[in-house]
Amino acid sequence: MKDTNQEIVQQSINTVRVLSADAVQKAESGHPGTPMALAPMGHVLWGKVMNYNPKSPKWPNRDRFILSAGHACMLQYSYLYLTGYDITLDDIKDFRQWESKTAGHPEYDLLDGVEVTTGPLGQGFANAVGFAVAEKHMAAHFNKPDFDLFNYQIYTICSDGDLMEGVTAEAASFAGTMELGNMVCLYDDNNISIEGDTDITFREDVAMRFESYGWHVITVENGRDVEALTEAIEEAKKETKKPTLIKVRTEIGYGSPNKINTAGAHGSPLGEDELRLVKEKFGFDPDKHFEVSDDVLDFYRKIGAEGADKEQKWNDLYKNYKEKYPELASEYEQISSGKLPEGWSDDLPVFKVGDDMATRKASGKVLNALSKKLPNLLGGSADLSPSTNTVLDAYDSFSASNYGGRNFHFGIREHAMGSILNGIALNDYLIPYGATFLIFSDYMRPPLRLAAIMKKRIIMVYTHDSIGLGEDGTTHQPVEQLAGLRSVPNMTVIRPADANETAHAWRVAIENTDGPVSLIFTRQTLPTIDQEKYGKASGVEKGAYVLSDSDGTPDVILIGTGSEVQLAVEAQKELAKENIAARVVSMPSWNLFEKQDSSYKESVFPKSVRKRVSIEAGSTMGWHKYVTDEGAVIGLDRFGESAPAEKLMEEFGFTVENVVKKAKALLDK
Repeated sequence: MKDTNQEIVQQSINTVRVLSADAVQKAESGHPGTPMALAPMGHVLWGKVMNYNPKSPKWPNRDRFILSAGHACMLQYSYLYLTGYDITLDDIKDFRQWESKTAGHPEYDLLDGVEVTTGPLGQGFANAVGFAVAEKHMAAHFNKPDFDLFNYQIYTICSDGDLMEGVTAEAASFAGTMELGNMVCLYDDNNISIEGDTDITFREDVAMRFESYGWHVITVENGRDVEALTEAIEEAKKETKKPTLIKVRTEIGYGSPNKINTAGAHGSPLGEDELRLVKEKFGFDPDKHFEVSDDVLDFYRKIGAEGADKEQKWNDLYKNYKEKYPELASEYEQISSGKLPEGWSDDLPVFKVGDDMATRKASGKVLNALSKKLPNLLGGSADLSPSTNTVLDAYDSFSASNYGGRNFHFGIREHAMGSILNGIALNDYLIPYGATFLIFSDYMRPPLRLAAIMKKRIIMVYTHDSIGLGEDGTTHQPVEQLAGLRSVPNMTVIRPADANETAHAWRVAIENTDGPVSLIFTRQTLPTIDQEKYGKASGVEKGAYVLSDSDGTPDVILIGTGSEVQLAVEAQKELAKENIAARVVSMPSWNLFEKQDSSYKESVFPKSVRKRVSIEAGSTMGWHKYVTDEGAVIGLDRFGESAPAEKLMEEFGFTVENVVKKAKALLDK
């Protein structure tokens, strides 16, 4: 499969090398060496093997490209520009500048052709696994004989740094087990990282490692050999039972006489003098910058234009599919619209007084009810589904033998689970959820943060939410995790007080489309609050609401979340016996409350009532904003202990008696 015009191909590859180096030099920041080394690989992807349409960058059956080595983003930006995406040469010149499309690492929804925000090494690789999972599931559900609606490939480029990160080990193991043959990873084996030769810390046999995961491994000894790279990718596409790793030996900073194969070509500009030498080597005028010949631009623009025909063939296929399989087509159009089906929440469970249960158990009931109305809702846990109550009882498991399954077994791989969920969510058709104990949300901070940056809906189910989990002790009892999750911009955190608030928490999570949602549930049983007597649980959507009010202006406001709301309700009764009027506010979500207008906030927390007590079995960080400088905070600013839950709650002051005591002390001041 040799290129018919070797001269224009080589000129085009060299153009990408020089363009990348120019952009980094102008920005005085960036990574020039890897794009210079990978330009031939980029040519094979965008110039020969990938299916894409620059004028319709979201068409459903396009191949997905994920640059896990996000520091090499000038490679991707260069090819997106040359092939005709919505990016100009001026955008290239504005690399890493304020409000530029060409950010320092690829960012989703900032530039067409960028499928996912990458940067933290390893995340893109694990995202690619999620993309591959989504394609397999969509194909299993919608494809029919002679109608391969979904058969796209997932391509990713990863670096030595990606493979050093533990998340890739987790994700690669999962991908091998699930036989994700639609995934091709091109490994840039250049033996250089910021500190120098990777030999100082990274000596493993990567090929053997991936073979042990169940991957197909191909080695390309010369990363400049376009024909060898093309043949390797074509071989990878034929391997449908295993994901493929193509180990490509490259020379970082290729073309730089003094910095080739050194750390000096990795994380900083080459320097003006060295850049001139690079341009001279490749036949460019050293006095010119951002030089792209008409021949090169025309060459790649024609290749990019071929994508319109590929998309049209798919559109024609879908038209015939719709005639033959109207019900499936209707379902596809429903989920691809991003809109929820009519009546999707009609069967949300309503729990009665006496239906006391842990909110994790209530969550399981709600999740199963929703799954029947939302065929695109799927997910699983990090080997904790019996504890997190996240199995969809009516559906099979996703596996190498059944990609249509909706229950996922991620294994004990919280890092990868979060990243895989992001990849699934970026499919834009599926609503993925994952589950583990709240304490292990710490293992998931990078993917959660990236989901928040991208404003993508993944739903996390975090159970065992406090010292209330009991005997497992300090290591498993979350303290600071709620505060940490609440601190993430675009993250919605909801800690419901009972089963009915749990139902509405799920409703809010499904309706939310602009960021991840963390649902926080208890291990221990909680009473079901009387909805007729007290405030309606639908108030969850506002973040905080008056659950039980006093007659007239309250003397004190008691604010609770989760399992501690019941303490506020009972304390209100005790205070009433002493003619102290207390308002009870259930506050399951700070950030939802902050989205409300000032009049609503005033209706819940009147400025005239500054005597307030918050009750939450976790870090007190942030609560002072709501209790004011005249209030009190009942929380936990130390680690827990191993003991039965009831004993822990008593010892740490989460009792009705202590709430009453704190409230009275405020009023005595």
